[in-house]
Amino acid sequence: MVSFCGRRFAFLIIFLFAAQHERVYAGSFHRDVQIHWGDGRGKILDNVGSLLSLSLDKFSGSGFQSHQEFLYGKVEVQMKLVPGNSAGTVTTFYLKSPGTTWDEIDFEFLGNISGHPYTLHTNVYTKGTGDKEQQFHLWFDPTVHFHTYCIIWNPQRVIFTIDGIPIREFKNSESLGVPFPKHQPMRLYASLWEAEHWATRGGLEKTDWSKAPFTAFYRNYNVDACVWANGKSSCSAHSSWFTQVLDFKGKNRVKWAQRKYMVYNYCTDKKRFPQGAPPECS
Repeated sequence: MVSFCGRRFAFLIIFLFAAQHERVYAGSFHRDVQIHWGDGRGKILDNVGSLLSLSLDKFSGSGFQSHQEFLYGKVEVQMKLVPGNSAGTVTTFYLKSPGTTWDEIDFEFLGNISGHPYTLHTNVYTKGTGDKEQQFHLWFDPTVHFHTYCIIWNPQRVIFTIDGIPIREFKNSESLGVPFPKHQPMRLYASLWEAEHWATRGGLEKTDWSKAPFTAFYRNYNVDACVWANGKSSCSAHSSWFTQVLDFKGKNRVKWAQRKYMVYNYCTDKKRFPQGAPPECS
């Protein structure tokens, strides 16, 4: 009873803070992010800051990070990935905290040779440990048009969506002894980098540097999140994502995406888990 009341009290405190502060609104790359590596390979392409490109060549990739940190939120961006032979490249959009025992929530797009699909790699890290991979082949070509990729992170779950369609839900299973990312504020990152030793068919397909530079595009960056400042997190009490759950339709969409497009699920990997699936998989 004490632990239950404690959780209710902590939840209430968050909402009391929330009523007094503003959240982050529709973003601008000029205002809200820093291109923090790449030596000019990352570029904001318009005056209002709605379009950004990241490039990769044989010498370096590139990336950006948000100026602010967040503890819970809904973060999304539209992306158009590297076309053609993208083998060995990794294009990302993710949340991550600093340090050696970091938390992280990943969208990673693993390139492929021409005519073969990208692999979307999702993962959730807590205290520096991931091993919760689910991978998908998409139902569209992500290099032709922009598509919206979104992470919803609240105290009870992480939901990954594409164009508004949920493809994965990672629930808070602390009651089963499974850590959940809820204590460390995270910054938003995106990057384009080279990982030819593992990214495409386990490293069998190498990067064709004659096709460089490789370029991916990001636009319409949006964050509605609890901003971490002065040792506390604050956000709007009216943010629907803070208590969002998957309804019947959402759960069916997850089942549809996983039945038709999932190509790897750590929960069913008997070689990794010969004694049975991790407890959160049940």
